[in-house]
Amino acid sequence: MVMKMTKNFLQKWASAGLVALVLLAAAPANAQNDNPGPSFGVKGGLNLANLFVDEDNIQDKNWKVGYHVGLFVKAPLSNMLSIQPEILYSTAGAKVTYGGSDLAQVLGITPGEVRFNLNYVQVPVMFMVNLGAFNVHAGPYASYLLSANVKNLQNNDPLNPSTALELNESDFQRLDYGLAGGIGFDLKNAKLGLRYNYGLQRIGDGGVAGRIAGDARNAVAQVYVGFGF
Repeated sequence: MVMKMTKNFLQKWASAGLVALVLLAAAPANAQNDNPGPSFGVKGGLNLANLFVDEDNIQDKNWKVGYHVGLFVKAPLSNMLSIQPEILYSTAGAKVTYGGSDLAQVLGITPGEVRFNLNYVQVPVMFMVNLGAFNVHAGPYASYLLSANVKNLQNNDPLNPSTALELNESDFQRLDYGLAGGIGFDLKNAKLGLRYNYGLQRIGDGGVAGRIAGDARNAVAQVYVGFGF
């Protein structure tokens, strides 16, 4: 039942994002002459992902490098305000060092590094305040987990992942959601920006993943470039 509700929620959110993309791309510009009007484009860039987690047996958390890529539409609401829905493929996760607690030993994790690899389709809707070429943006996002894997990397042999821990997307919450905000620059058809995504949903879906991840939530910093048409 929970999975069905989650899928229905995401389908409605993604459908709304797709409708917004189509309508905004086709909408006429109602702003003044100095407003460039709606622009459709592609964007992508670097992700630096980590997890918010507070567990006694975790010694360290390291940023995991990934990427995002997708489509956007930016449309004016007024001379200074714009809305920008996006559809992105985005990676998340972290490299977590466990200290060999009793829980870790029960789960087959010896002291070492556990790497969380999470891959989402993300639908953010950003509201932007435009100050010339500069903008400040913020808004909600919803994501659907496409795939996941967790690797237990031993300190004494980091090139050979242990098979003691085998988790995939079925062990994690399919739906993720949260808030995002950042800054950007529009330079003619090119766009540059920084954004931070703050997850509000626990990633673990009970069972082993829930016990390992605890209350972990996604945190992703992004550097992006885009090109409008």
